[in-house]
Amino acid sequence: MNFARHARGAGQKTEQMMTSRLDRIRTTLEAGFAPLALEIEDESRRHAHHGERNGLPAGETHYRVAMVSAAFAGQSRLARQRAVNEALKSEFETGLHALSLALRTPEEAAG
Repeated sequence: MNFARHARGAGQKTEQMMTSRLDRIRTTLEAGFAPLALEIEDESRRHAHHGERNGLPAGETHYRVAMVSAAFAGQSRLARQRAVNEALKSEFETGLHALSLALRTPEEAAG
């Protein structure tokens, strides 16, 4: 499923009002990467004034994601980050400002 295309549809704003950004991030990452482990933390409270200075909406702007997925096998760190950022493109377009990413393969996580 091409989530980016789906998210741009007419239901995007309704979906965003009904679910939290954290839930949407989790759903998108689970669908796109089939993670063996996934941790998402909303760090927006640590950046509350940062967003205001840059004209960003309050809350749900900064997240930390730790994910283990076989989908990352053979990819560089940069390629993994680009893939996650692309999957979450619609979130960036609607106020997500920053992601801190720790992305590993199962072998890397076990080591």
